[in-house]
Amino acid sequence: MTAPLLTTKLYIPPVRPVLVPRPRLIERLNEGLQRKLTLISAPAGFGKTTLVSEWHASPAGREVPLAWLSLDDDNDPVRFWVYVIAALQMVSAGVGTEALALLQSPQPPSSKTIISSLLNDLASLDQDVTLVLDDYHMIEATAIHSTLTFLLDHLPSHLHIIVATRVDPPLPLARLRACDQLVEVRAADLRFTQEEAGAFLERVMGLSLMPDDVAVLEACTEGWIAGLQLAALAMQGRKDMSSFVAAFTGSHRYILDYLVEEVLRRQPSNLQDFTVRTSILDRLCGPLCDAVTGHAGGQVTLERLEQANLFTIPLDEERRWYRYHHLFAEFLRSRLDSSLSYEF
Repeated sequence: MTAPLLTTKLYIPPVRPVLVPRPRLIERLNEGLQRKLTLISAPAGFGKTTLVSEWHASPAGREVPLAWLSLDDDNDPVRFWVYVIAALQMVSAGVGTEALALLQSPQPPSSKTIISSLLNDLASLDQDVTLVLDDYHMIEATAIHSTLTFLLDHLPSHLHIIVATRVDPPLPLARLRACDQLVEVRAADLRFTQEEAGAFLERVMGLSLMPDDVAVLEACTEGWIAGLQLAALAMQGRKDMSSFVAAFTGSHRYILDYLVEEVLRRQPSNLQDFTVRTSILDRLCGPLCDAVTGHAGGQVTLERLEQANLFTIPLDEERRWYRYHHLFAEFLRSRLDSSLSYEF
């Protein structure tokens, strides 16, 4: 591989100076030390990376060496595994040396041979190690998912993997869940409670709000951390905060900008069109969506949106009925009312 490694991708993000303590979630990550995989899967702005940094700074987290890799355009399998080995070598300098040489050889052997070599090195470690793969939704290469699955299948008991992602990865989650080798942290877990929202607005954002205003903001954002932060930024310097809170919706320009840039633009045009058209529905099911859009396949699309964590919330265990996050639905309706003809 000729391109140099970007070492900042291997740095553990520093803990923010002011945080809202989240002991219930820290304990969930502690449980992950007894499992192969911890999956943190939620839409943009739910504090996934912040949570792992906070856990690493906790007493239990400090006891386990942490190898960190922030992913972006790393869909080349060789580049991906070179980065993984580099992250692991930040914890143990010699690990993966042979695997790295095999990866970079003119005629590398099979991927299983290379990963087997890495696994043998990891098995010889005399300490627990946690590998964090942050922003794993950036990975789309089937070959990488396949080799990571092989790694998980043969993972030594003292190695643990944390995957933080906006989209559920195509890894054997059902099998790991059934074998009690999976800890899951999802949007419903990450959302701020009303008490946490109040603490965030006061301690982190420096706002002093009436309890009723905090309750309204928590309800309309549904505990979405980025939504609360954007609302707080919009309130800076305002005198009548209660009036602002009462009028705050998904059509506020800060919310619009964030959801366009971080969420909708990243989706294919057919999903953009589907979500905008179906935003008129308070509750969504396949047949209703088919009727609104004029196309078949609404049920499959809803399941795809749920898997992609696209602010789509299931309302039952059978995956029949869904709804959009309140702010996301308001945002979509504002796009529907605009004259932009869905050009994001």
